[in-house]
Formats: sequence, C-alpha cells, structure tokens
Amino acid sequence: MIILFMLDRFSGGLRRNLHSETSKSSGWHKQPKKGQILMPEHDVKDPNLAEPGKRRIRWAAREMPVIKQITARFGKEKPFEGIRISGCLHITSETANLGLTLQAGGADLVLCASNPLSTQDDVAAALVAYGIPTSAIKGEDEATYYRHISTALDHRPQLTIDDGADLVTTLHTKRQELIGDVIGGTEETTTGVIRLRSMEKAGELKYPLIAVNDAHTKYLFDNRYGTGQSTIDGITRATNILWAGKKVVICGYGWCGRGIALRARGMGAQIVVIETNPTRALEALMDGYLVMTLAEAAPLGDIFITVTGDKSVLDRPHFELMKDGAILANSGHFNVEINIPALEMLATGKQAIRPFVDEYTLKNDKRLYLLGEGRLINLAAAEGHPASVMDMSFANQALCLEYLVKQRDKLKPGVYSVPETIDQEIARLKLESIGIKIDTLTEEQEKYLRSWEEGT
Repeated sequence: MIILFMLDRFSGGLRRNLHSETSKSSGWHKQPKKGQILMPEHDVKDPNLAEPGKRRIRWAAREMPVIKQITARFGKEKPFEGIRISGCLHITSETANLGLTLQAGGADLVLCASNPLSTQDDVAAALVAYGIPTSAIKGEDEATYYRHISTALDHRPQLTIDDGADLVTTLHTKRQELIGDVIGGTEETTTGVIRLRSMEKAGELKYPLIAVNDAHTKYLFDNRYGTGQSTIDGITRATNILWAGKKVVICGYGWCGRGIALRARGMGAQIVVIETNPTRALEALMDGYLVMTLAEAAPLGDIFITVTGDKSVLDRPHFELMKDGAILANSGHFNVEINIPALEMLATGKQAIRPFVDEYTLKNDKRLYLLGEGRLINLAAAEGHPASVMDMSFANQALCLEYLVKQRDKLKPGVYSVPETIDQEIARLKLESIGIKIDTLTEEQEKYLRSWEEGT
C-alpha cells in the first residue's frame, strides 16, 4: 500500500535527526524575529508510544483508499514542495494519514490538537517519529492547548488546516504579523465555519478559507454517519448503558443530529428532537421523532446530547427539571453547549464515577452525570469517526489545499465552498475503491438537460 510505503520512507531523514524519538521537547519557542523561521518543536506525552501509534495509523489506512490514491499522486507531483503548513486538528490515526499524505506531497508540516481531549497519545508520538512535529497531549490544560497552537504558528504557515477555527482566530488576533505569509486555509467542522463566516461578515478575515465541512462528501457522510456512530460509541464506552428503551433528547437536527437520531433509534431508543429552526423541526417530526421544547423534554429524558454549535443549550433551568440519573453529553465541537459553570453552581457535590463520567449531586440528592467534561464525547471517550468516512473528509482537505496553492494570489479573503469538481472526484474515487459502478448520461440526455425547448 502506498501509504504504508510513505510511512517507512519518511520515518528517517533530516527531521528525524532534528526531533528525537527518545525525549520530548517542552514545546516552548522563542518569539521569532520578523522574517525568521524557527525549527518546529514538538510536545507529546511519551515518545515511546510511537510503535503502537504506527500500528494504529496503518490500521486506519486500510479503510482510507481515497487518501491512498491521493498520496500516490502527491508523491510524484509534489504540489506542496517548499510550502509550510500548520494544522490544528484532532490528533487521531485518520489525521495522521492526512499528515503523511501532505508530507508525501512535499509539505513542511507541523500539527497541534484542536481539542484537549481528542488526542491519541500513541499517534502523536508516531507522527513525531515520522518527521511531523506534533504538539498534542490528551488531557492537556487550556494554557498548554493554546501554547501548542502558538507552537504551530511559530512555523510561519503558508497554509492552515483547522478544526474549530482556534488556529485561525489566534492567528488573526495574536499573531497578525504572520498573515502576510498565508496563501489560504481549510476548515473542517460546522462550528469553525460558523466562526469564519462571522469573521468574514465583520470584515476581519484576512485570507481565503475553504469550508471543507460544507462539501457533500463531508457533511452527508462524516457528519451524519460518522458523528452518529461515534457519538453512540463514546457514550456507550463511558457509561455501558443499554440504549433500548431509553428516552434520548437530541438538541439540534442538522446533519450531525440526524445521524445521532438515526443510530440511537436503531439501538431501540425513543428519540426527542429539540430545534429552533422550524424547517428542521418539521423534518424531524416527519422522520418519525417527537419534537418539543427543551423545557418540555427536560423532565422526560434519560440521555441528553447537544450537537448545535451554540452555547448554553443545556442550562440551569433544564438541569433543575431533569430527573435523577440523567446523562449529559456533548458532540458539538466546543464544551460550551452544556453550561458547566451553571451545573457546578447548582451542585452540592461532585465526584468521578468512572473514566469520563462525573456525578453532580444537586438538592434532594438528585444526580446528573456529565460525560467527557462536556467535550466531544465521540473523541473524549472513544476514537472519533470511523476511518472510512474520514477518508472522504481528509481527501477534501488534501485536494482543497492543493487547489489553494494552484489559485495562489487569485482568491480574495473570504469563505469559499469546496469546488464541485473536487467534491465529485472524491465521490467517484470512493465508489471506485469499493467496486461500485454507476451509469453515465447519454449525449441525448445531457443535451436535454441543457435545453429548454422540448416540453410535453
């Protein structure tokens, strides 16, 4: 397999000499002088985890045939030769395969985590061993998280890859001197795209960014099937609950919410959907789910899952109405969807019951259970999306970065959609990789679709 070949090919060389596999760096950098490029450092939990990390990366590669094909082409064409890339992503085995694909294309790549609880420490160590400086430790505190982002920005990126827009916003607010070097960037997630569009509307966005999240080959599959499966997986691993018969309240019926509802119903749960968008609420109703206000649902739910991209979705009035034993989980990007400070103010006691499960005791001895500190439960307590759907998402990342290099100096600052040709090519490659053939239009049919004269 090409990806496995690249893993071995790039495990040696200059960077390996510069980044020891036997001792981690502090991750600290001196402030670079104008025009100066400092050698990237790394900060991982334990470099000795590299070998199991490599095995995990190879396992994911089996389910990523589109990335495999792109890696083969990039290895020949080197579209990123001499290009510095900084990525702020979930440091998982799937992300590692994206990183190795970009490295095969000649990229000078550094990575950091996009969430304090989403890092797979063995994968982070393996990435360093493969010559990709990575700063990510599962469970890192907020200060370390932003220090790692600063480390990634010290690389003076020409391309950025983001998942949640923390890298981009930090670049725009605290490291503005670097913006002149940036060609463009990509954003992976719904929350990040929302932030970028807000920046664009306010006139604050200083370079072009492609909303990878909005590609059909991303949100129709990654958001729906990936989030659906991985969220159920994370909650199950954290709690070992039986889903059958549970009342599951899903806050948000976008593509992620649709996927969670679909999978939870498949496990035998009763689904209640909470929405503020009337069209989505109507769709949820016609999909066969109960639709009501959160105040109505709060006393009924056994499990509450937020997936909206907004803040304080579950708030103090809802906590007060919930029944004893209710489970609270978030699968949105940031941990603000559940108002944790409000929950802590209500609580008379708190204790860890099991990994990723905190019990909050309220008045009258009512107990509420918060999972994964309110962070992405599918990555905090599980392994995130299956590799087969991330194959398409990261193919979008790779090809959109290549597109940005080709369009260098032609795109104005703003948020752009994934070019349809890229979206369709990824779908074609995915079908081809699993042996599926589809029909093509005849010349007559194409002509008919282009014309207007022919009627009844």
